[in-house]
Amino acid sequence: MKNHFNLTMLTDFYEITMSNGYFEHGIKDQIACFDMFFRKVPDNGGFAIMMGLEQLIDYIKNLEFDDEDIEYLRSKKMFSEEFLDYLANFKFTSDVWAIEEGTPIFPHEPIVKVIGPAIEVQFIETMVLLTINHQSLIGTKTNRIVRAAQGRPVMEFGSRRAQGPHGAINGARAAYIAGCSGTACTISDIMYKTPALGTMAHSWIQMFPTEYDAFLAYAKTYPENCILLIDTYNVLKSGLPNAIKVFKEYLIPNGYTKGGVRIDSGDITYLTKKVRKALDDEGLKDIKIVISNSLDEYIIRDLLTQGAQIDSFGVGERLITSKSEPVFGGVYKLASVFENGVEIPKIKLSENVEKITTPCSKRVVRLYSNDTGKAIADVLMLADESLPDGSDYEIFDPQHTWKRKTVTDYHARDLLVKVFDKGRCVYESPDIESIRKYCAEQVDSLWDEVKRFENPHDYYVDLSPKLWDIKNNLLNKHK
Repeated sequence: MKNHFNLTMLTDFYEITMSNGYFEHGIKDQIACFDMFFRKVPDNGGFAIMMGLEQLIDYIKNLEFDDEDIEYLRSKKMFSEEFLDYLANFKFTSDVWAIEEGTPIFPHEPIVKVIGPAIEVQFIETMVLLTINHQSLIGTKTNRIVRAAQGRPVMEFGSRRAQGPHGAINGARAAYIAGCSGTACTISDIMYKTPALGTMAHSWIQMFPTEYDAFLAYAKTYPENCILLIDTYNVLKSGLPNAIKVFKEYLIPNGYTKGGVRIDSGDITYLTKKVRKALDDEGLKDIKIVISNSLDEYIIRDLLTQGAQIDSFGVGERLITSKSEPVFGGVYKLASVFENGVEIPKIKLSENVEKITTPCSKRVVRLYSNDTGKAIADVLMLADESLPDGSDYEIFDPQHTWKRKTVTDYHARDLLVKVFDKGRCVYESPDIESIRKYCAEQVDSLWDEVKRFENPHDYYVDLSPKLWDIKNNLLNKHK
């Protein structure tokens, strides 16, 4: 069986048939530039968050065709022995750039760029899209939920509803980077150091003769982190009184003053108000209230607006599946080819303006205000153009070119960093805590208007004059 980490054959079959075609027609070594970008932010939001780069790097590092792969392809009776021999000796030699994980990203800008021989850059398409699309989707959704919680901890509880093992594991990773305080997914903690958290299920309570017996047993086993689930039978008439009894008669007398109760059903606003008052009346002001039950950013926002008394949230299926919009529409398109070292721009046209691509090897430049530290706009430039140097710089809307603005008192940052140089990894992925901290800082660099859930302000992704001219000339040429 294949090594667990070698996912070479996790690819669309047409990547292999096209690669074979490039080989047969003598263009396997044609140097090409591909971009990954996306066209629309999920949930009609103002921004997305880049995720999944570490897993893409692991994939490329382990990219090789073993004997089992070659025999499978030989059995299809579609490929020459010369092509199979090429694959058997395959080495990745391309250059890869990417925007770092945790960075806010916007439609139509390259978030991964690959330059290299045609077969190489074509073949990795599926996994580029799979790794980045999935985690960027979950990270983007999570950040919306975390922001809705207004500083209250959010725990990721979604493993059992995720789309398969990798959906649960990598989804938990993305959720933690995007702001969750921890995850119920134990293996994600082992693999990625996402803190594993959890309380109890209703079955724990049902296993004991009485609800009180169940609570007391749990308190004796985990006195320092005792969160009691109080809605198995009746929150106010049974669960809450039994929890209060355990706190007052066992935990507090033994020196354990902190703990909590969890509610997983019912009218959350009503119940939490009643529970909070009862706990406070009993002198249990340090006992926290945890809420779960099919939550998302809109429900959380409404609960808090209604005055619900909640200290933290457990969010499952609507986070780990991004239920409201479960697809991150990243695409991977040819931007140019190189002949004798000269770049030849390529463009894809469409009746749908949103699907028209931007040609050439590019850099993504983010402009920040020196006064506020906030991001002003992104500018796509030719790869060999110099970054704006802080002097007055005019930006313009690529679709409505009369919309122009002169940016002053700013600094520019190149977002694409080199990850592979001629097939050698030259980038070390930061540890997860560093990525998480960086993500929070970068989201904070966006204006609140961009972060609105409904009708967010459009963040501009503009083209440099040189790149706009090339694109416009190609549009006119193929008109």
